[in-house]
Amino acid sequence: MSKVVIDSIQAYEVLDSRSNPTLSVEVLLSDGSSSISFVPSGASTGTFEAKERRDYDNKRYHGKGVLQAVETVNKELNKLLKNRDALDQQKIDYLMCKEDGTEDKSNFGANSILGVSLACVKAVANSLDLPLHEYLSKSAREVLGNEVHQKMPIPMMNILNGGAHADNSLDFQEFMIMPVGFDSYRRSIQCGVEIYNCLKEILKKENLSTSVGDEGGFTPEISSPEEALDLISVAIKTAKYEMGREVLLSLDVAASEFYGDEKYLIGGLGKNFSSSELVSYLSQLITKYPISSIEDGLSEDDWQGWTHLTKDLGTRSQLVGDDLFVTNYRRLEKGIKNNAANAILIKLNQIGTITETLETIKLANSNNYKTIISHRSGETEDTFIADFVVAVGSGQIKTGAPSRSERTSKYNRLLMIEDKTEMEYLGINEFK
Repeated sequence: MSKVVIDSIQAYEVLDSRSNPTLSVEVLLSDGSSSISFVPSGASTGTFEAKERRDYDNKRYHGKGVLQAVETVNKELNKLLKNRDALDQQKIDYLMCKEDGTEDKSNFGANSILGVSLACVKAVANSLDLPLHEYLSKSAREVLGNEVHQKMPIPMMNILNGGAHADNSLDFQEFMIMPVGFDSYRRSIQCGVEIYNCLKEILKKENLSTSVGDEGGFTPEISSPEEALDLISVAIKTAKYEMGREVLLSLDVAASEFYGDEKYLIGGLGKNFSSSELVSYLSQLITKYPISSIEDGLSEDDWQGWTHLTKDLGTRSQLVGDDLFVTNYRRLEKGIKNNAANAILIKLNQIGTITETLETIKLANSNNYKTIISHRSGETEDTFIADFVVAVGSGQIKTGAPSRSERTSKYNRLLMIEDKTEMEYLGINEFK
């Protein structure tokens, strides 16, 4: 194949699923191939995430506009990357980071850089006439090694919302189901959808709201994790599935959101917990319910508590660092050194480029930390993470409830990938 270079890069201000402006980037290659990316944005964000570029002009979109990021892409990044080899993704990402010159990408903005990084790799896949997951797999192996192979992920469906994703009194942010006891991704999706719809009917009978939060999960006015888990348990039984064998439960505590003055202020329970008391409470929940995964069980700053949490619960549950690690290589290194967590949530916009994301996944893999590829609460119709999770063989994906098209688009893309391939699906073996 003759050399294909970047011909032009064009950015647009568009909207995400929370009706906030976000960035879309289109890359055109010298052979006429092109592709477009959409950049997600979080509501519950870690302090140490790479920084988005926003306008902070209160006369437009309450200050959340991204016209400055659009200009950054159209001028600086377009000039920087024009006529560069489009197939050299690592060089493209490296050049953007170097030119930005900051650790947190606050000069160009992580949204500007990521939009270009995503659009470039998608355009090259189109140029080579390869499915995106196939091209990403080839690129990923250059960083992760040849032992990494493609496989379908277990869906972690956020079917009941609290915290920053809802307007109820529930402090924990996400209550998820993991349909693991099946021999295909398609069958797992069916299970999750049936449970979700049963939960809706149960909420109606209990005169509880069936409105949905940012990620498509229901937001009933309840206040305790036990209430949420009990409702989901009934839904699983009503849908005629076996909890603990076919369906596991998962939590995103998002503890940084209610941490202050070295206390965890859980208003829904009317209690303030110390770090060790919250660990004990989570231990009680694991004993009572088949909870296979707990994300951000403690604050992003509570390193000593995370070590305690991992020592006490690490053999009983997957302990996932999201705000703790923010897909950052150095933060994960610190976690490994401190024996904090045993899994990491991977969000590309937390770090800003595909290459850096792969380097963090490589570090996780080499230290036996599981990886979960994740969406954001402010999502778009872009299905990139569906192809990405297959390509890197993570085995787990978080992309919300089977509701709202910015969530179902990812599930639908995975359904099509499975139908078109003979992709491996490990189900519950991921947790053995």
